[in-house]
Amino acid sequence: MSAVTTTRGLVEVHGVRKSFHGVEVLKGIDLTVEPGEVVALLGPSGSGKSTLLRTINHLETVDAGSVTVDGDFIGYELRHGKLHELREREILQRRTQVGIVFQNFHLFPHLTALENIIEAPLALKRLVKSEARELALGLLDRVGLAEKADAHPRQLSGGQQQRVAIARALALQPKVLLFDEPTSALDPELVGEVLDVIRDLAKLGTTLVIVTHEIGFAREVADRVVFLDEGRIVEEGSPDEVLGRPQHPRTREFLAKVLG
Repeated sequence: MSAVTTTRGLVEVHGVRKSFHGVEVLKGIDLTVEPGEVVALLGPSGSGKSTLLRTINHLETVDAGSVTVDGDFIGYELRHGKLHELREREILQRRTQVGIVFQNFHLFPHLTALENIIEAPLALKRLVKSEARELALGLLDRVGLAEKADAHPRQLSGGQQQRVAIARALALQPKVLLFDEPTSALDPELVGEVLDVIRDLAKLGTTLVIVTHEIGFAREVADRVVFLDEGRIVEEGSPDEVLGRPQHPRTREFLAKVLG
């Protein structure tokens, strides 16, 4: 076996702090996500889950600390011992390593499902149109929407739109895929179809970081559950540990409320 191995999808968050309007929402977060690991971020509203997720792909800048994917800073480069923010074009190139799926889909309404998926690979000159189309059709088939290639978002259910959004995120073959409450905008009967797609991604060994309130899903799919409260990680461990035998009072209180 070769002595050289290629790491894919190692996320390292060191001492990350972030404030908005003088209010600190991340208070020194340290988190490592191993390649192929599935991590579920849980916590009450305002605990910093979504902000932490958005720092990983530099949709939010950090006030202190650093975030790397496979050792690379997404939005910065290190010069003379200091981090300097990259130009927007360079940030966009590096950000392709980290896909993100939002709760409200963010599809382009004037484009078909197929066109939504091929837009980024073409814009970044990753593929020619015939290659991008072939990739997109394959991804639509993978999320169970092969017959919806020519449909516009308004012609799709919320669950179908979210599955197109997942396919779009996969089109750039990211090392890491982030999900920001991917089912919270869906009607209850549509939640399962989206969770099924995420389950399949987890089985394929994609590094996933998922902000979710779906406790049963986190228990089933996650390798590790991380519980945040007031901008800090207060507890982390296996789903059995954190969800079955929580040690921290805030974790116990949260789960008691959520599970009723």
